[in-house]
Amino acid sequence: MGWELKLGIIVPSWNTVMEYEWQRLAGEAISVHSQRIRHLADTEADLAWLGTQAPAAAELLSHAKVQAICHGCTASGFLKSPAGDLAQESELTRASGIPTVTSSASIVRGLRALGATRVSVASPYEPWLNERLKGYLEAAGFTVVAIKGLGTQAHGSISTAIVRALALEVVKPETEAVFISCSNFRTLDILGQVEEETGLPVVTSNQAALWGTLRAIGDRRALPGGGRLFTQA
Repeated sequence: MGWELKLGIIVPSWNTVMEYEWQRLAGEAISVHSQRIRHLADTEADLAWLGTQAPAAAELLSHAKVQAICHGCTASGFLKSPAGDLAQESELTRASGIPTVTSSASIVRGLRALGATRVSVASPYEPWLNERLKGYLEAAGFTVVAIKGLGTQAHGSISTAIVRALALEVVKPETEAVFISCSNFRTLDILGQVEEETGLPVVTSNQAALWGTLRAIGDRRALPGGGRLFTQA
């Protein structure tokens, strides 16, 4: 059909952004195929339960004979340690028989590939989840120099203008990279703009997830609109 690659993503059922941003960024040469898991609230219990459903979702995606899979709920990764997150990647790979990454582990790999250790973080999250995010990054060896969330669970409804303003607000003189978290947060349209305005690399959940999924199978293509992560890392 003219496709070079087929990729699979596991998304929370309320997510309306990840598939859209992945397909836009991937272009016509890559097809994106998704499997949804019921998810209606960002509570710790709901996010933990979502993680337990991921192996079955990965196995179903294997029926489409995709070349690689990404577990796309960033927040559920932050409930685990970085080591626990890597263990889930192995579990999902076993369940599907296909190389599988998590978006949260891909974010860590992306920040490291860019050489960033001091990170400013913007998210739509409530304070408790931002604390888990901060702890996850610190456990992975990063210094979080600033973090701010919008305190909402209506992630997909936030305008890109608000996302851009939030990303600019968290930048400090010591910031080496900006991380914009949440796969249901619209970031693709402002990623390059924030990089240009700040002079810093910007890593987002969806961009890093796609980058990490491709790199897991040795695909090192640079995708237009993917920011410095795709052109430099």
